Amino acid sequence: MIGRHAGGMNYILTGAAGFIGFYVARKLLDQGHSVLGLDSINDYYTTTLKNDRLGEMGIDAPGLPFGKTVVSSRYPRFRFVKLNLEDRDAFEGAVAAYAAETGPPDRIINLAAQAGVRYSLENPAAYISSNITGFLNVLELCRKMRIPHLVFASSSSVYGLNSKRPFSVHDTADHPVSLYGATKRADELMAHA
Repeated sequence: MIGRHAGGMNYILTGAAGFIGFYVARKLLDQGHSVLGLDSINDYYTTTLKNDRLGEMGIDAPGLPFGKTVVSSRYPRFRFVKLNLEDRDAFEGAVAAYAAETGPPDRIINLAAQAGVRYSLENPAAYISSNITGFLNVLELCRKMRIPHLVFASSSSVYGLNSKRPFSVHDTADHPVSLYGATKRADELMAHA
């Protein structure tokens, strides 16, 4: 059991194998926090990069089965689970197991999403599943576990045809021009509601 320690918090970090997620995980761990990293390691971007990043974190990712919690060989306070956020039971089960070991999560940082504007035209169902259902599951987990803080990544794609530059969070975002942008805007609206 790794348990809570002085000054440290327990984080859930989705998209942990991505470029930003990797650096966020390392920063949190270097600051003495505990982190449960989650990622589906899908092949939209090369899985080699994702596996290499996880390898640097002490996780032997190639061939890792879905749903298995792996303890880092490099960071004793880092756990990783390969899963899809849209699989609510697997997601909630992984977080519950982590909470039993560390105490309740203090924060969720949601960086997971199906990315890419063009691909949303080819495979729209992937965006609804990952970006809408997956994000709804994150929100529901926050509600059920009374997690006080959620940070999530949106996208400049929500601004669509807005010609004002630079974008501002105060600009209207009512006309995204891609399904990707629409799903990320929907996430913003769901979080607000």
